[in-house]
Amino acid sequence: MKMMEKISDAVGRYMAWIVLAIAMLSLFLPASTLWIRTTWVNYLLMIVMFGMGLAISPHDFAIVFTRPRDIILGCIAQFTVMPVLAFLLSRLFHLDPALTAGVVLVGTCPGGTASNVITYFSGGDVPLSVGMTSVNTLLAPFLTPVLTYLLLRTTVHVDVAAMFISIVKVILIPIGLGFLLHRLFDSAAKRLVKVLPLVSTIAICMIVGAVVSHNAQKILTTGAVVFAVVILHNLLGYACGFGLGRLLKMSPEKTKALSVEIGMQNSGLATSLAGTAFPDLSMATVPGAVFSVWHNISGAVLAGIYRRWGYK
Repeated sequence: MKMMEKISDAVGRYMAWIVLAIAMLSLFLPASTLWIRTTWVNYLLMIVMFGMGLAISPHDFAIVFTRPRDIILGCIAQFTVMPVLAFLLSRLFHLDPALTAGVVLVGTCPGGTASNVITYFSGGDVPLSVGMTSVNTLLAPFLTPVLTYLLLRTTVHVDVAAMFISIVKVILIPIGLGFLLHRLFDSAAKRLVKVLPLVSTIAICMIVGAVVSHNAQKILTTGAVVFAVVILHNLLGYACGFGLGRLLKMSPEKTKALSVEIGMQNSGLATSLAGTAFPDLSMATVPGAVFSVWHNISGAVLAGIYRRWGYK
């Protein structure tokens, strides 16, 4: 078990580069990961969400009641800044309906667990980050379908009911089971949590590998535009979170948490939902896969900057 924990810790530290390597391999040698079926994406994401539930304790939800102002602010920012940025960037770059759907879906999804790790390495307010991620994730079954429909209804058909059911199956049930296991078998759960980075990284790599390899030719054809939109979406999210934190005179730790939480999305969920909500638009899964690769890299760089950056 000790060896597994060491491997897991190393994988967690180099996750960004591992995911990038898998993405490049899948893009330029798609045959290497074509064996990973796109129908596995939901199940792989469920594994990641189960791990999140396993790592959550009742203490993590205490912040919702002790610091409601910060949580409410984070939730409002999460579900306004990123969806609006996604919509505006899609229009600015004249993306086709499939890519527009994928980019908007990334924007309307909640923050992912990676934001908690990056907040920690940034020297930010980790409890606030975990609280925002948890609450936003629980709100996602209602807000993600509604926001996606409102932004895309004139462009593509959005199956709101299918999206809601998919989020419940992929997020709420696995997180609930993980949380229940944590409550019933606390000592065993704590041991399992130590190898979660390894399990999560494998699952995310497989999701990225599946989506990229099955859409390699299309990505190479429209790659520059997709990468430009994804990178701008992510970086502008960080900047808006940082600016909002400074505008409201939040502490440096809270500002870092807000910046990271807004800029980093649960892109795995976006990739999964794209196949459910837009079955006829195969390219809709691509922005989520590209975001999965990019935000891990940018997050690691941002953590290095924030950790050295002092405020006066």
